[in-house]
Amino acid sequence: MKSVSFRWARPIAVLAALAVVSSCGLPQVGPNKRQIFAGSVQKQGDAFVIEVNDRVTRATAVTPALGFTNEFKNASLLGSDTIRPGDVLGITVYENVDDPLLGVGEAPATVLEEVQVDGAGFIFIPYAGRIKAAGNSPDAIRRIITNKLGEQTPDPQVEVRRASGDGSTVSLIGSIGSQGVYAIERPTRTLSTMMARAGGVTIEPEIAQITVIRGKMRGKIWFQDLYDHPELDIALRGGDRILVEEDTRSFTALGATGGQAQVPFESQNLSALEGIAQVGGLNSATADPTGVFVFRNEPQEVAAQVLGRNDLQGTQRMVYVLDLTKPNGMFMARDFVIRDGDTLYVTEAPFTQWSKVISAITGTAGSAAGLTSVAGD
Repeated sequence: MKSVSFRWARPIAVLAALAVVSSCGLPQVGPNKRQIFAGSVQKQGDAFVIEVNDRVTRATAVTPALGFTNEFKNASLLGSDTIRPGDVLGITVYENVDDPLLGVGEAPATVLEEVQVDGAGFIFIPYAGRIKAAGNSPDAIRRIITNKLGEQTPDPQVEVRRASGDGSTVSLIGSIGSQGVYAIERPTRTLSTMMARAGGVTIEPEIAQITVIRGKMRGKIWFQDLYDHPELDIALRGGDRILVEEDTRSFTALGATGGQAQVPFESQNLSALEGIAQVGGLNSATADPTGVFVFRNEPQEVAAQVLGRNDLQGTQRMVYVLDLTKPNGMFMARDFVIRDGDTLYVTEAPFTQWSKVISAITGTAGSAAGLTSVAGD
């Protein structure tokens, strides 16, 4: 009986191993190609699985549009000394008459020591009335007062000077060389010159973004575009707030890659090929180069163009497939644009799954044979 038991030990062990493998399943880093395709809309799933080609690449090449509105770009340069609300002016009026309009007796001049610009940007001058001061230079204010008083006293001579206040200023914060409040002066009346005055950016220029906040308006550009496109070097206004920050976009890399992580963008535009390179490329021991997938929630407009349909409603779940083994596969991966929030997933090669099956069977069979041997003994 002992020999019979031993004779049946190995077949029993193999059957036991197969039972274990079939019931428990194999370990894997994620779904394989077959499982992903099984979840497609074409097979009653809830995601569109699309093979990447030139048409798909063009349709999905959508990147966030950054720039300034025409209100920003059409603003003219300020003068070298522009008055703003809160400034205090000193005004002197000279009248060459015996009975001066503003003066007393034979005093040659009337001095208004502290005339503060109110919150609305106006000042009040006796006999001249309410005058718009904010946004004007001292010389422009002088001409306005002269014209107003000239209607009531002959040839008045007016002097206007800033008594206190910094005039038009902007604040710079974020990843800038020296954060602070800076006056708009003749050499620093544009965005690029003001940033140079503050020491430039302290992060990688390729991923630096500049946001300008002006009242209720807001505009954002890439730092490099500031020098590539001269029209973006806008004229500054008093009260502008300038924020320099690093690009916050990222994608997630999973599966048979050199590393699995949430990966920040390292450039303005990132291709699938560059994304793979950022995580160390494909795992040479386990990756299937025919199964590179990009999972994305695609806006309705883009999805409709990709699928050639006009009956879609809302955001669509899209799975884009790249086959790097095809003659143009590497070109497709180079041209396909990765976007913020994408998941880049590389499946394991079938050989890897087969190796796991063999390993699981031999390991389980060995354990089962050992148990059988012990039972026979």
